[in-house]
Amino acid sequence: MSPRTLLRSLTAATAAAAALSLTACGAVTSADGDSGSGDGSFKLASYIQQRIDDDKPMRIKLSYHDPSLAFATPIGSGMKKAGKELGADVSLIGPTGGDAAKQVSEIQTLIQQKAVDGLAVSSASSDALKPVISQAYKAGIPIISFNTDNPDSEQMGFVGQDLKGSGKAQAEQLRKDLKGDVNGKSVVVFSVDTGAGWSHDRFNGFKEGLDGSGLKIVGPVNVGNEPNSAYNTVESTMSGQSNVVAVAGLDCCSTTAAAKWVAQSGKADDITMGGFDLLTQTAEYIDRGVLNFSISQNPSEQGYQAVKVLNDFLTKGTEIKSVDTGAQFVTRDNLADATVED
Repeated sequence: MSPRTLLRSLTAATAAAAALSLTACGAVTSADGDSGSGDGSFKLASYIQQRIDDDKPMRIKLSYHDPSLAFATPIGSGMKKAGKELGADVSLIGPTGGDAAKQVSEIQTLIQQKAVDGLAVSSASSDALKPVISQAYKAGIPIISFNTDNPDSEQMGFVGQDLKGSGKAQAEQLRKDLKGDVNGKSVVVFSVDTGAGWSHDRFNGFKEGLDGSGLKIVGPVNVGNEPNSAYNTVESTMSGQSNVVAVAGLDCCSTTAAAKWVAQSGKADDITMGGFDLLTQTAEYIDRGVLNFSISQNPSEQGYQAVKVLNDFLTKGTEIKSVDTGAQFVTRDNLADATVED
């Protein structure tokens, strides 16, 4: 049970997973750490403390930047699992289509109505939620980020993958898988949202991983969330390219769109491809040899740990620490042991 104290002190530091390292078996790991830039002191809202004193279940909300994405499904599954195990009242919220203004408005309503006891947020833009994160923190609501980090905000922790590190690891693996002289040849990169903070982080890591390779990077090319439109964008982009030896998707859905084009173009033997996440389609493309690998960031664990971190803080007084959910390289060799994410 809770120690029944209104004042909890938290020391802010940089986001977890500052150092990703690729092990021999393909797993990417990092050390845990704290995240955020609060003033070092957090005072729990009196209404939340009263709910704790009354032994009521904690109302924990996960605000995801676009619940319509396939990636949100396993996040929700992990969240529900944690809610059931821990006795928390959990829900996944957020705007369909990734509208940051609507996401902010929804969170502000929760704060104003005192309808949430713990909050985890995932933003499409690294700056979009900073003001409302600060608002929640100052209102005495424990708040963390998950899936996408907000390291310069007043978040109290981060649950998710090191995005820049995973992008770098993706590029390094592509270099290993490429055969022959690639100097002057091209790698085309796709993203569902090139303007999103997570996309910038992953792409910056990708560029770092290709440094010195001699490969020309084309993109990142924005494909959007709608599958048919995404495929058409990939198709039109690839029709204007030559000397392409590799393709990379920075997320679940640009990966499947690009893999579909590689498969239908008949160039699977000539193009090395790496992606992210492990949807059913993604697993099928790996099995067929269209995709050399994909990197799973364990979304179910992100949903689970986001709830656990907040609930443990509220009910046990456990200090909030960031959790690195890691990155697992999935290939044909270990596909049978991997967990499909939808």
